[in-house]
Amino acid sequence: MKSTSFLNAKCLLFLGCVIILSMVSGCKDRTQKKGFLPDSSVYSTQNYSDLTLDSQTVISYIKANPIANNISKEVVVFYTNRHNQLGWFNQSGMTCAAPNFQNQLQNFSQDFADYSLQNNDLDSLMKVYEADEKGFMSKINQVEKLDLILTVTFFKYADKVYGGTTKNAYALEWFIPRKKKDYQMVLDSLVSSALCEKLQEPLNQQYIRLKDKLRAYRLIQKKGGFPRINTNKKVLQLGNSDSCLVRVKQYLILTEDLKISDNTALFTDSLKKAVQIFQRRLGLVASGKIDKLTLHELNQKIDFWIKQMMVNMERLRWLPEKMEPSYLFINIPAYTLHVIKNEKEIWTTQVVVGKKITQTSIFKGNLSQIILNPFWGLPTSIVRNEILPKLKKNSSYLKNKNIEVFSGKKSIDPNSIDWEKYGERENVPFDFRQKPGKDNSLGKMKFMFPNNYHIYLHDTPAKGLFGAVNRDFSHGCIRVENPKKLALYLLKNQPIWHEQKINQVLATNQQTGIQVKPTVPVYIAYFTAWVDENGQLNFRNDLYNLDRKLSKEVFGD
Repeated sequence: MKSTSFLNAKCLLFLGCVIILSMVSGCKDRTQKKGFLPDSSVYSTQNYSDLTLDSQTVISYIKANPIANNISKEVVVFYTNRHNQLGWFNQSGMTCAAPNFQNQLQNFSQDFADYSLQNNDLDSLMKVYEADEKGFMSKINQVEKLDLILTVTFFKYADKVYGGTTKNAYALEWFIPRKKKDYQMVLDSLVSSALCEKLQEPLNQQYIRLKDKLRAYRLIQKKGGFPRINTNKKVLQLGNSDSCLVRVKQYLILTEDLKISDNTALFTDSLKKAVQIFQRRLGLVASGKIDKLTLHELNQKIDFWIKQMMVNMERLRWLPEKMEPSYLFINIPAYTLHVIKNEKEIWTTQVVVGKKITQTSIFKGNLSQIILNPFWGLPTSIVRNEILPKLKKNSSYLKNKNIEVFSGKKSIDPNSIDWEKYGERENVPFDFRQKPGKDNSLGKMKFMFPNNYHIYLHDTPAKGLFGAVNRDFSHGCIRVENPKKLALYLLKNQPIWHEQKINQVLATNQQTGIQVKPTVPVYIAYFTAWVDENGQLNFRNDLYNLDRKLSKEVFGD
């Protein structure tokens, strides 16, 4: 009686969800095929199978096995929603969902070298079934046990693979909201399919692409990894001859940067092009020469790259399965802003991001306003650490930089203030504001998306910094190389703000705000491994040491 009450309580708890789901799914036509259960999201009194579990069996199994509370709740809900019908068996025997899921489980173990989800009972019972299907089906206790094991294992798998190892991403400085994934819906889809389809995972396309690359690197690892490259030359370039180039070519064939096999020791034109591809994939200067930095990356062990992919796949589990059709995506370690329109990348531009000590925050916002000829209100930390020391050395510094001083709303003559009395760690009781103009630190444009981190995109007078390979120079905000092109894209639905009109306003130095309608999602993210639009695997340096922090969570090292 106690277990029945427990189950009834669960039924009441989810009754509202069950009714809604049955109304939605009841509109769809479903044809029952031999060997498969129909879609179990139709929660009606109709029986689709004679194979059912007693509610006591479910509760007893949960009590007898060490199952986490969140997993046991999912299991109870699954069978309750099905009116205790089995999920993985019907009158004809085991459905194809079971071997499909087992195969998915084995692939996960191999891809991630993670065997924590292996279940000996599951494997042995599957073998017994394969050896004697009819005999297995005659033992109902055996059938029920395997059905329960498959269900419990699925929810463990889903929690780890779809939800991620790390549950508190905020502790790792990731503030993009994580959406809760509906594991019930995923399992329902798997066990209901009459087409023996592969498990459709609720993960974004970037994760799936990176998993394919991880699988390829695992194969290379099994065959001995990448060849070690040794040379006493500081630089190798086109026309050089060196025995190590044979191994360089072997390496680049494995990574598919070099397409044609070549066993000579000569630095050929095709090798130069392959080295350039390799360098671009790693964010290096694409000189086509094998210098000290390139050689260092070539000699990284394959285990290093595999771990980097796995850490970034953990982050990808935190992103939505499907992004908005159009958005801006900034990847901090790549120093790049991607413009996505109708689910396709239409262009990219270089950006400058925060230094290690003034990091750019990782979050999502909605870009709602463009400000032409912006004023710049100087943050207190910049005034204290940078402006005040310069002002003490040069009383004309503020005038030269076109910076105003305010006390509240009242303008103050900076020459009337004794700046020497303010120490290095002391906050100055005034507000500082730089006027619009060509020398304004925000340049001629600012892109606003309200957030708690005081981060925005902006132009810059320091255009030369975009020529640097590593572009972590800012105080946290993001400088954009092509701000006008970005503004024209964002204002494409507002014909009044054509290029000529924007140029007219920029020429006045008059601050002007423009509302962006509709607002555009902005993702500021942190990925050091990803697959680009051309299908190439990219790696970048761990700029803020966030990979190292996450690695401790994922691998415990």
